[in-house]
Amino acid sequence: MMERESNGAEAAMKVGVLTGGGDCPGLNAVIRSVVRKGIQEYGFEFVGLRDGWLGALRGTVVPLGIPEVRGILPRGGTILGSSRTNPFKHEDGVRRIQDTLTAHEVDALVVIGGEDTLGVATQLSRQGISLVGVPKTIDNDVSGTDYTFGFDTAVGIATEAIDRLHTTAESHMRTLVVEVMGRHSGWIALQAGVAGGANVILVPERPFDIDQVCAWVKSRFRINYAPIVVAAEGAVPKEGQMILKDRTLDEFGHVRLSGIGEWLAQEIEERTGTDARTTVLGHIQRGGTPSAFDRWLATRFGLHAVDAVNDGDFGMMVALRGTEIVRVPLADATAHTKLVDPSLYDEFQVFFG
Repeated sequence: MMERESNGAEAAMKVGVLTGGGDCPGLNAVIRSVVRKGIQEYGFEFVGLRDGWLGALRGTVVPLGIPEVRGILPRGGTILGSSRTNPFKHEDGVRRIQDTLTAHEVDALVVIGGEDTLGVATQLSRQGISLVGVPKTIDNDVSGTDYTFGFDTAVGIATEAIDRLHTTAESHMRTLVVEVMGRHSGWIALQAGVAGGANVILVPERPFDIDQVCAWVKSRFRINYAPIVVAAEGAVPKEGQMILKDRTLDEFGHVRLSGIGEWLAQEIEERTGTDARTTVLGHIQRGGTPSAFDRWLATRFGLHAVDAVNDGDFGMMVALRGTEIVRVPLADATAHTKLVDPSLYDEFQVFFG
């Protein structure tokens, strides 16, 4: 914590808040709880850094008080904006962030993000910037926490879509392939697929055999039912590589995924002689109002994050373990991606076909 003097007295601690990476439901709930508890219990001042690390680089800082967070609990997205900005890909990125914090007298940051945003936070923490991380992602792939907020909402949206697609698939007796998000982990595909009664679920952790997929599809048609195939965007065939429409890389080196759904539908049609269509849920999974669980979890994360700031416990991330909110080192939380355990995936193969 930095000590600042104002008219001979120690000034209130000033905390910056930023949201980085892909948006997801629940971000505003975190911002709201951080600001309300920080002001009401600890007397902190708050500012928001616009558009994630981009705002930190550009010095785009906005007021953030109780009036700014009033009424935002049920709103999707983020009132602070977001971006996929990697400061380490920008010239003098670390120095520019430090200059922004100094110019606006920001003593500490609450960084709300997924593996990339928190990975940057981990590196900045090592360079002396005081910060606390809050895990968010619809993919639920941040290590160290049982769940991230945004995931429950995304699973609910995907499950409802699968429910709706069952009826149209049955009406036309065709295969419907549902492509959901999940670059490296298949948590959305697995949970929504099971909840929605999918007949095939494909996840990045388990390369799939297209012949086996087609066999499951045929077995479904044999009993006069139309198959639903749920595929994570990062799912890959055993014989081949990730299917991509666009090979452009973002600042974290990620390609823009999408294409596995269309590829699967084409292969199923050619190999089975039956009709197949694709539905790509895409950003629908990110949008709209957060579920009750995500509002609850995001609010708890925010309350505990501001406690960590008050305690000076920097370089940590708040996390859910069972029903308790704990603090884990950011370095541990960002060391690797949390993947679907193969044994968990295997539990549900009895429903395939």
